[in-house]
Amino acid sequence: MSYYIQIGAGAGDQDERLNYKEGFTNFIKKKTYNKDDKVLVVEANPLNIDKLKTCWKDYSNLKIYNLAIVDSNFTGENIKLFYTEDDKPCYQVTSIHPNHVKKHYPKSIILEKKVKAKRINDFLSEEVGNQRIEYLAIDAEGIDFDLIMDLNLKKNDIKNISVEIIHLNKEQKKILVNKLLENGYSYSGKGFDIDGYDLMFSRKMNLYLKLKTKYFTRKLK
Repeated sequence: MSYYIQIGAGAGDQDERLNYKEGFTNFIKKKTYNKDDKVLVVEANPLNIDKLKTCWKDYSNLKIYNLAIVDSNFTGENIKLFYTEDDKPCYQVTSIHPNHVKKHYPKSIILEKKVKAKRINDFLSEEVGNQRIEYLAIDAEGIDFDLIMDLNLKKNDIKNISVEIIHLNKEQKKILVNKLLENGYSYSGKGFDIDGYDLMFSRKMNLYLKLKTKYFTRKLK
């Protein structure tokens, strides 16, 4: 059994502003599975859940979670989620940080909802256990760095990680890549985001891949 997990699903392929395309969704819908494989799709904003149900209505091996995935600095059961109605109907910019939403919508009224939160390592432990995660996609609108840095890569068997880096500064990018390198991951190209904002890292390492990843890291801006 293998798992395919998306953290920050948005509305899947239901957003007309993105021409009804979404990288992880496109990948999953084209893939051939083993009958025991599972797909877990996580989205914080409850306003997107009905769209995700429409997106995945034909997939019996898929489960949708309305959760805000957070790092270990958050200890409560619930957390405030910020968004704006100017981002509807698919609310692609939803974050636990109001300034992240304000950056994209500086003239908009920022609204909030309280949603259930789950720490990333707890979520993976409870839902996956020691099973193989074939792909983990993280697009968490402003906390991608925190989630990767908190992720227990020794305990979790994750083959490929796609993470959004557009909101990271140069130093954060280097720290993130170095953590992945130290845990046996090498840079393997663009991630799932259709605009190229994600990077993909695969748990595969040899001298060539290590040097390639270090060279790539030096070029990050």
